[in-house]
Amino acid sequence: MQAEIQEKIKCLIIGSGPAGYTAAIYAARADLKPVVYTGMEPGGQLTTTTEVDNFPGYPEGIDGPTMMMQLQQQAERFGTEVRIGMATAVELSNQQGGWHKITIDNSKTVLAQTVIISTGATAKYLGLPSEQRLRGGGVSACAVCDGFFYKGQDVAIVGAGDTAAEEATYLSNLCKSVTMLVRKESMRASKAMQHRVNNTPNITVLYNTEVDEVLGEQVVEGLRMVNNQTGEKSEIEITGLFIAIGHKPNTEIFDGQIEMDETGYLITHGKSTKTNKPGVFACGDVQDHEYRQAITAAGTGCMAALDAERYLATLE
Repeated sequence: MQAEIQEKIKCLIIGSGPAGYTAAIYAARADLKPVVYTGMEPGGQLTTTTEVDNFPGYPEGIDGPTMMMQLQQQAERFGTEVRIGMATAVELSNQQGGWHKITIDNSKTVLAQTVIISTGATAKYLGLPSEQRLRGGGVSACAVCDGFFYKGQDVAIVGAGDTAAEEATYLSNLCKSVTMLVRKESMRASKAMQHRVNNTPNITVLYNTEVDEVLGEQVVEGLRMVNNQTGEKSEIEITGLFIAIGHKPNTEIFDGQIEMDETGYLITHGKSTKTNKPGVFACGDVQDHEYRQAITAAGTGCMAALDAERYLATLE
């Protein structure tokens, strides 16, 4: 059954992390009357981070949920309407000035003149109950965000690609020791990154090794590992476990309509946030697998709102 069109929106923002809310602040101040649909995880990945210490302007640091609440309040102060709801289907126009049709929660359809996509990406985890239980208690999917809290301590990292190698090297500068668990008998990372890891004295790489159990009640105290060739189990004491097995961009609903790379990240043109559809812009982690920081997401959110404002100006 075709949902009835219930509303026309000048600027629709899908997603509510640093990118979505920054876009909303700029769009609202430009009088675009933005409407934000928060998605399933209002505030995005930052709400799963306890301390944010690297966002400029917070000398004492701030916790992720508080920061996202403040960003939301700032957007609302300028007239943004924030709604709980999720975009479940889209029909994007190919016409300059065309209206884009977005279905919310499989039930309501809205038309939008401009759409800013900031649906983000989801970190992949191993899926172990002990790992999920200790997320925020020593289990992290972002070494650059959380590594600082483990200064001088023993940590482990799971992964075999460039990101894992890069994060292991990053952690080696802060931590006493880094144990790297690689599932296969070799790393996927580029040769240059592998050399860097192998030449770092406080990184130990264990091949054919997987996590059997994360040890600790409230916080991470250790790791039980299993050799997937011999079945032999061993334990190490650590205080932090970093999962670096990749991210999945939340782009399924745009499949076949917006240009993506082979892993599903949306492709934006040049230095802009423009996608291949007129009036549709993408910002934040949904189009950035390179930096993936709150500050860079916020920066592209600002760009998307300015791009949307300029696009609307050309239609007048």
